[in-house]
Amino acid sequence: MRRFLPVLVLLTGCAGSTLHPLNPGDVILAFGDSLTYGTGVAPDLSYPAVLESITGYRVIRSGVPGEISIAGLKRLPGVLKKERPQLVVICHGGNDVLRRLSHKQTEANLRSMIDLVRQHGAQVILIAVPKISLFPSAWNFYDAIEEDTDVPIEFDILAKLQRDSKMKSDPIHFNREGYRKMAEAARDLLQDNGAI
Repeated sequence: MRRFLPVLVLLTGCAGSTLHPLNPGDVILAFGDSLTYGTGVAPDLSYPAVLESITGYRVIRSGVPGEISIAGLKRLPGVLKKERPQLVVICHGGNDVLRRLSHKQTEANLRSMIDLVRQHGAQVILIAVPKISLFPSAWNFYDAIEEDTDVPIEFDILAKLQRDSKMKSDPIHFNREGYRKMAEAARDLLQDNGAI
């Protein structure tokens, strides 16, 4: 589906998901696991910190290293209640992949996270986690999530970074430049969908 998005944009003038513009002072919540936490770099070099610096919006970093998506789903309501964000960036499921947990369950957990965010009155975008392979790419279920929920998804950045050893601090996590590219991809998705 995503391969045809540029054509649809040309034909219709608007395609995919559109977000409402954020207002000055609005809060973005970055929710996920170790990639959101910023394992491998100092906190001020994590992708949420960089996203804050390049957008001008306050970005709250809420990443728990090692967390699987079902645990993230249980944690999310409390974080939403405490932080009251206007937009949430979800990047979760990497530990599900590493532990070879059911990708159907991961999909269900992500869909439930989307529902929770929307129930709290916030907008949401996803950063897709790649499956393990010689040439990593996003799980196919992200296409279905995008189609069913109209949530903007960044499909390619994590797979691209995972393939580039120069962007990594260890086999799983990124270095300073890798997290910067992750933040830039999130910013671009927000811009492309009208949030900023």
